[in-house]
Amino acid sequence: MKFGIIKERKNPPDRRVVFSPEKLHQLQKKYPQFNFVVEPSNIRIFNDASYQEKDILITKNMEDCDVLLGVKEVPIPNLIPQKKYFFFSHTIKKQPYNRNLLRSILEKKIELFDHEVITKNNGARLIGFGRYAGLVGAYNGFRLLGIKNNSFQLSKAESLPDLKAMKKELTKVKLPKDLKICLTGLGKVAQGAKEILDSLNIKQVTPGNYAQQFFAEAVYTQIDVMDYNRRKDGQPGNKKEFFKDPSPYVSKFMKFARETDYFIAGHFYGDGAPYLFTREDAKKPDFRIRLVADISCDIDGPVASTIRPSTIANPFYAYHPKTEKEVDLNTPNSISVMAVDNLPCELPKDASEGFGEMFAKHVITAFANQDKEGILARAKMTENGKLTPRYSYLQDFVDGKE
Repeated sequence: MKFGIIKERKNPPDRRVVFSPEKLHQLQKKYPQFNFVVEPSNIRIFNDASYQEKDILITKNMEDCDVLLGVKEVPIPNLIPQKKYFFFSHTIKKQPYNRNLLRSILEKKIELFDHEVITKNNGARLIGFGRYAGLVGAYNGFRLLGIKNNSFQLSKAESLPDLKAMKKELTKVKLPKDLKICLTGLGKVAQGAKEILDSLNIKQVTPGNYAQQFFAEAVYTQIDVMDYNRRKDGQPGNKKEFFKDPSPYVSKFMKFARETDYFIAGHFYGDGAPYLFTREDAKKPDFRIRLVADISCDIDGPVASTIRPSTIANPFYAYHPKTEKEVDLNTPNSISVMAVDNLPCELPKDASEGFGEMFAKHVITAFANQDKEGILARAKMTENGKLTPRYSYLQDFVDGKE
């Protein structure tokens, strides 16, 4: 079986790759029954020569490959019929901008395996870039804090060689003595953000103490869904119940918003869940948040100040609660926002190496053991020009009926 690492062709350019040269070299030794080749690329974080140095063939001929591995969506004209593809297709939530991509995949009888649905049997994701989104998102938030307070300057993450250099930049951070930071979520994104907070030696406090006490030093708390949601009927909440059906719940995030200066949104937001804070909440006199690093980046959703995604080139903007409009960063009483939606691209080397470790462990192993754990079966979205049963819910989307 031959695996091809394809060139990323989506714009804006993405420098990440599924496997580093070192990882491919290790895999070639471990699985001599597999062959790995790489398509030439002038934007990839690892140049062509670095693969050749590890005895990996660089070739434009991807037609000879059985399985093609990429990161972002493959442009429709570049899809090769009747191949197995792995990439983030951004179709599983019926994203309208990729409807034609999914149609073309079906027309060309491609077997699509979406990175996002490479999961355990219980649905938990096995691979992704979440940790790196959290790392860069929290870092960017502190960069914005320095700009806003005119107290320190951090280099752009994308200008730094790796995570080690980014963490070294944090030594420049000067924290206000009574700064209070709230981080939502417990998953990989939130854990990446927590890594930055801990690198700064910021004291972590319990959600209860955070909401009720004054601290003479910078502190942070990490909160989960049951910390910031409650049942409407006053009965005790249940996390599993919430994820199954959030409709009986309302937000109680204001208890944290009253105490928070810097909010890091690292949670997963499911359809139908209560908004953390609304535009009306943000207008209240006791609403304290003045800086938001929205790593989750749900537009016009659970975080009212996130009215659009920002970009790596221009990562910051401000939201004015009274006018509900975007304003200049220096506007008094505004909320400063970081809402970059492709954060891992700013740490392409570390993100690629981390992703490759997970992909090798779960996906390449699955090819080697005849998919003993069912990982490939669960991730296969299309086959022989049709949606697989697990993804048949997308048929109306493909047909244009919704």
